[in-house]
Amino acid sequence: MNIFEAIRARRSIGKVKPDPVEKEKIEKLLEAAVWAPNHHHTEPWQFFVLTGEGRRLLGRTLAEIEKESMDDPMTEENQQKLKKAEEKAFRAPVIITVAVKPSDHPKAIEIEEVGAVNAAIQNMLLAAHALGLGAIWRTGKFAYHPKMNELFGLREQDKVLGFIYIGYPDMPKREGKRISFSEKTIWVNQDDRNMLIP
Repeated sequence: MNIFEAIRARRSIGKVKPDPVEKEKIEKLLEAAVWAPNHHHTEPWQFFVLTGEGRRLLGRTLAEIEKESMDDPMTEENQQKLKKAEEKAFRAPVIITVAVKPSDHPKAIEIEEVGAVNAAIQNMLLAAHALGLGAIWRTGKFAYHPKMNELFGLREQDKVLGFIYIGYPDMPKREGKRISFSEKTIWVNQDDRNMLIP
């Protein structure tokens, strides 16, 4: 698959079939991830592959976090919300939790470590598309909650950067749309700071 075609054609696929995904394909995604650029070769990523009942650990943690915002979790309405939160972990047959574990390398900068892991995630998304899989990168306040660090045995300085839900697509392909790069780009070809001031 042409890389430029893959970049333009890839979409977030939020609805996938429950069919299992071959382990070999998941391993290809992980292999693609670890070839992302990273400063000082710190390789600050950590992956957790959740399948089968392993997804329930994530679901229970999502429900626990949801419960914290409830005055009375035992009401019928709140019980339904908690059940719905737990079921989120079963929207795909495979979930790869991706975390950044910042290196103690003396030259490592935290934001660059995060950037490297985000690049690894993009590699995974493109690889999933190339393999005919559907994938979506889910984030939000649940990802960054301390309970997620507890679940995955991460240190305080580590962060979950998202959950990649993976399966075979079960929704029509959508067309994408982006603002032209020309509207987001300033070409600087002379020594004139005023060119950079709007």
